[in-house]
Amino acid sequence: MAEQQQFYLLLGNLMSPDNNVRKQAEETYDNIPGQNKITFLLQAVRDASAAEEVKQMAAVLLRRLLSSSFEEIYPGLTVEMQTAIKTELLTGIQQETSPTIRKKICDIAAELSRNLIDDDGNNQWPEVLKFLFDSVNAENVGLREAALHIFWNFPGIFGNQQQHYMEVIKRMLVQCMQDQANPQIRTLAARAAASFVLSNESNTALLKHFADLLPGILQAVNESCYQGDDSVLKSLVEIADTAPKYLRPNLEETLQLCLRLCADTNLTNMQRQLALEVIVTLSETAAAMLRKHTAIVAQSVPQMLAMMVDLEDDDEWAMADELEDEDFDSNAVAGESALDRIACGLGGKIILPMIKQHIMQMLQNPDWKYRHAGLMALSAIGEGCHQQMEAILQEIVSFVLLFCADPHPRVRYAACNAIGQMATDFAPTFQKKFHDKVSEVISALLQTMEDQSNPRVQAHAAAALINFTEDCPKSLLILYLDNLVQHLHVIMVAKLQELIQKGTKLVLEQVVTSIASVADTAEEKFVPYYDMFMPSLKHIVENAVQKELRLLRGKTIECISLIGLAVGKEKFMPDASAVMQLLLKTQTDFNDLEDDDPQISYMISAWARMCKILGKEFQQYLPVVMGPLMKTASIKPEVALLDTQDMENISEDDGWEFVNLGDQQSFGIKTAGLEEKATACQMLVCYAKELKEGFVEYTEQVVKLMVTLALTVSRVRVAAAESMPLLLECARVRGPEYLTQMWHFMCDALIKAIGTEPDSDVLSEIMHSFAKCIELMGDGCLNSEHFEELGGILKGKLEEHFKNQELRQAKRQDEDYDEQVEETLQDEDENDVYILTKVSDILHSVFSSYKEKVLPWFEQLLQLIVQLICPNRPWADRQWGLCIFDDVVEHCSPSSFKYAEYFLRPMIQSLCDTSPEVRQAAAYGVGVMAQFGGENYRPFCTEALPLLVRVIQAADSRSKENVNATENCVSAVGKLMRFRPECVNVNEVLPHWLSWLPLKEDKEEAVHTFDFLCDLIESNNPIVLGPENANLPRIFFIIADGVSNESIKSEDACSKRLANVIRQVQTSAGLWTQCISTLNETQQKAIQDLLSTA
Repeated sequence: MAEQQQFYLLLGNLMSPDNNVRKQAEETYDNIPGQNKITFLLQAVRDASAAEEVKQMAAVLLRRLLSSSFEEIYPGLTVEMQTAIKTELLTGIQQETSPTIRKKICDIAAELSRNLIDDDGNNQWPEVLKFLFDSVNAENVGLREAALHIFWNFPGIFGNQQQHYMEVIKRMLVQCMQDQANPQIRTLAARAAASFVLSNESNTALLKHFADLLPGILQAVNESCYQGDDSVLKSLVEIADTAPKYLRPNLEETLQLCLRLCADTNLTNMQRQLALEVIVTLSETAAAMLRKHTAIVAQSVPQMLAMMVDLEDDDEWAMADELEDEDFDSNAVAGESALDRIACGLGGKIILPMIKQHIMQMLQNPDWKYRHAGLMALSAIGEGCHQQMEAILQEIVSFVLLFCADPHPRVRYAACNAIGQMATDFAPTFQKKFHDKVSEVISALLQTMEDQSNPRVQAHAAAALINFTEDCPKSLLILYLDNLVQHLHVIMVAKLQELIQKGTKLVLEQVVTSIASVADTAEEKFVPYYDMFMPSLKHIVENAVQKELRLLRGKTIECISLIGLAVGKEKFMPDASAVMQLLLKTQTDFNDLEDDDPQISYMISAWARMCKILGKEFQQYLPVVMGPLMKTASIKPEVALLDTQDMENISEDDGWEFVNLGDQQSFGIKTAGLEEKATACQMLVCYAKELKEGFVEYTEQVVKLMVTLALTVSRVRVAAAESMPLLLECARVRGPEYLTQMWHFMCDALIKAIGTEPDSDVLSEIMHSFAKCIELMGDGCLNSEHFEELGGILKGKLEEHFKNQELRQAKRQDEDYDEQVEETLQDEDENDVYILTKVSDILHSVFSSYKEKVLPWFEQLLQLIVQLICPNRPWADRQWGLCIFDDVVEHCSPSSFKYAEYFLRPMIQSLCDTSPEVRQAAAYGVGVMAQFGGENYRPFCTEALPLLVRVIQAADSRSKENVNATENCVSAVGKLMRFRPECVNVNEVLPHWLSWLPLKEDKEEAVHTFDFLCDLIESNNPIVLGPENANLPRIFFIIADGVSNESIKSEDACSKRLANVIRQVQTSAGLWTQCISTLNETQQKAIQDLLSTA
């Protein structure tokens, strides 16, 4: 008993507001053995004499214990103890008088049953099922509530008996939803029904069977909202998100209900926004289904606009010097976000015609709030209505510019917002298309920036200018550069004075970034203005040391480093060491900076720019820079496995992001500090790239860090992947042993990441890096376990590729299929093909490193690759399948011939394929057959020649889409003559081949053709040189074209050989004049360049 009393004290201390008391209690609690915890907690929950909050705390802890440590604790309990827990929980539900505690015990029972369903789906606690059936039919309302609550919390409670009990479950839910006497039972039953539907979202038959429960759920949504309870409405949002097809039979009613609730100003803002959320979510998860109900969508648009007008008059607004975070619960923000999402979801074809008239009317309204909302609406729909707005962009921009001179400052602010947003959404068309408009836009923004009495408007005009210049082509910006820079300078000087006199900084922060953005785009054209700005900027960094000026200081550091990068080393050098000293001083105070200090990420990026400017000279600063950089890159994000109930206490506003894992569980990751972490990782990549062997001191610690980054946000994972091959390059200087050691750290992590990465953009980066690493490390870098794991993963990726194609075909048969669905499917398809290209990259690196000995391993993938080149597959599949076989021939011959039966016929047939990409892959294959294949391929080389010639001589063979395939054919013919002359009548083909040169697009193949050309000239081939050297001018033309087109690089071996050919001609003055006179100026210069460099 005494122990239990002590435990109550401990529970009390766990709830203490005093941090130290609470911390100590948490330590004591953590040290109690798990089995004792269960006993103490259960006794506390069942103790009628204990205080309510103690019992609540005990119930929460017991549920968490079962959720997080079930496997460690429960199986170790005696059978009697396990039975006692089950009995106590069910008895507790029946006897508990407090509804709150009863609900918490239901949560514990649900958690226990979730863990007691075995791998075969048997519920190891049959009594709980009997309890559910008894309770749901009980007289006692509390017991009926309890049964529904347990079922809501864990709808999978029936395990493999679910099908057997289907009718009973349905009857039970219907009966409770019709309980006229008890509204709370109706609400709970609707939530339980929704929960059941959500947990069976992919079971189409079940969703159909339960379709007739939907009207009851909708009725409960309506009733509960007016009782001040939005839990059922939240369930409806979840259905729209996860199982939208369930709503199809009653979609009209669902939409009507949501529209009605959204329009009812008697409800709370939150409820109205949730009702709108159902419609908006459907536009994202079931766009095609919603597009059939455009009338209702059209009615929802004015609702969103009405919300956007819900603004407060605030006299202080225009003078605010601190930008408070937007109030995300406000109707105005919710309306704007809904509009943005529905435009992206349903597309501009549908949304723009619905909204155009409304916006025009709002912009003519005498009330500023309507004009503000109209402009914000224009900003919001730009992304979704991209195509449709682009067609009338000029009119829109002209119209919006008028509002930069509106009498109300908040309307001027909204006009700047619309211009800034459009400059981003429609870049670079916005900047390029309207030359006459560019000067208007710049002058309107500059004029608005001079609005001294409304700093907040000034700052927003500067922000719009940043968006505009970021995407503005350099050639265009230069025309307005002088005017722009002079204005920015005047404003900067004025605002610097204001900072000194009044301490206001908002506008200065934005102006400094505007200057940086202009310099970044103008590059070396900014040199003349450098001295106007640099002294003032250095002054800010030296003196803006107060806490409230941290952001200004950070942005100024960014600005200095961007200007340095723009004007280049020569101009920046005199200031470089002073700037480095300033940065170093900040860096030494770095350890005193708080973790959320905005200067950190600016500093980190500035260092990397300084590294680009100074090159190898930057190495001396690494010891100072690397400490804080590694610290930031190593920030450990808080992660947590949460269930639905924990999530109710944590909102996304606290900086948490959630990934739903299904079954009422979510994975939460705290995003604070992750942006900086991502930046830091990208900077480490930059150092490795710029400094190469100069970075070798740090490779080991950076590799160890990068390997641990698999569990963070996508930008960090991309940076980690990108860094791997670069770090290997850095480590090379230390010799092969050190290099191999580095690689061992990386290899497992990379292979594992390829198998588990969920985001396809990140996955492609990881695969690309892995392939590069294998090419760098070469033969022997993978052991047999690596090969086994990699084989399984690649096999999985290929199988998934085929499965996704089937799923897309099925969607094309769906009743909601329309042209917009097709667009989405094509995007998905491109994504899939991109991953296929990376599979091909990895195989390429393995074949080129391991040669023939890797073929037995490859055989597990053989049938899947053969499937890719079947004639009925899409062209991209055939292209990449052939590329993989090209690699097999190139790197694994003569053994490759044993697979000839699988790929030779398709390859020969593909030479005449309608798709140029497929032709290119096939032609390349013939070239490597000739060069590397060996004797067995001879008959196929003979067979391929006329087909190659046919492709080259086709009428449109040099058109943009065909030229690469054609050039590969030309190169293949060259390789046939060079490596398999017995298969070709060389004397007959050679004159034709010369007439097809030079190759302009495919640089790699151009090198092969020049090599062969050198062989022919050096052996004085009479056909190539022609009678009396008559062909030499033509050969000069081919060489000159190759140099000016950069097909021949001075480091290529053949460039020396070609230069020698030219020098030989130089010895005969007449011949030289004859050859040079046929060339234009560029070509003549190219010949001179070749002579001087080779």
